[in-house]
Amino acid sequence: MARRSDTLETTRLAVEMLRRIPRGRKITAAELQRELEGAGLMRDVRSIQRQLDMLSQHFEIERDERSKPYGYRWLERARGLAVPHLTAQESLLLRLAEEHLRHLLPPRLMQSMDGFFAQARRNLGDGASARLERQWPRKVRLVATSQPLLPPRIRAGVLEEVSEALFANRWLELDYQNASGKRRPVRVMPLGLAQQGPRLYLVCRYDGFDNERSLALHRIRRAQASTLTFEPPPEFDLQRYDDDGRFGFGEGERVLLRFRIERGAGQHLLETPLSRDQQVQERGDWLQVRATVVDSAMLEWWLRGFGEAVQDVRRLPASEAAP
Repeated sequence: MARRSDTLETTRLAVEMLRRIPRGRKITAAELQRELEGAGLMRDVRSIQRQLDMLSQHFEIERDERSKPYGYRWLERARGLAVPHLTAQESLLLRLAEEHLRHLLPPRLMQSMDGFFAQARRNLGDGASARLERQWPRKVRLVATSQPLLPPRIRAGVLEEVSEALFANRWLELDYQNASGKRRPVRVMPLGLAQQGPRLYLVCRYDGFDNERSLALHRIRRAQASTLTFEPPPEFDLQRYDDDGRFGFGEGERVLLRFRIERGAGQHLLETPLSRDQQVQERGDWLQVRATVVDSAMLEWWLRGFGEAVQDVRRLPASEAAP
């Protein structure tokens, strides 16, 4: 019985290690040991090294011996731990996700999912039973709500270091160049990652400050995850940060917005309201709209996009608005 228990524990260790070996960047035995401890698997570094050496002989895992400690990673085109029995529906969902994300995410991030996407393509290409599923992607399409843009180029290694620091609650050293071209080194506490259209943004706090900022990943020229960890501030919530309009270039101020809009331009507001408390009065060829929203630059751009079809725009602080 003890032998069987040891075998199961060894198998579990191997599976957990294979799951944690990354693509695109390398991981050392010491780093892997810390991650395994978080999963309840306590092993010394030497044991981890022996397992890694064994796994690299039987799987498509590269061992970088140019310097110590050695680094390990899956080869770019390795199948890794692909699930062998994806259903047709699961494969279809992955195919749709691949098509949707193709022009939204950086190529290196898409490449990290290649093994899963390739398996989905193989599944949908095998057998007569998958015929209908193969037809489905040609029957659905995601259409843009604004002018489509290609994703900006993110420098090699930046996304990997940012993701590692964000996941492990580590301080992050950045070489950052802002929109006006000013470049300087900064030390930040990474708190969240958000995608807005084709761009990725890191929500963080600068060292020594207690307010959050959003940094565009494509403006980071270099990133290095520190070995020093931090405790995430309990008062920060990424959902609330978004709800406050911070990704829309606002400061979270809620206003009572009033405007009138030509019926043809504003008909969609009857179907997709600006807010839950939106009220619309129909007045001939015009609609009179009232709604409580977060004031932001994005809101201003949206209103200006209607040109002369929107008139009499008024904003009143929500706290001062009459019920």
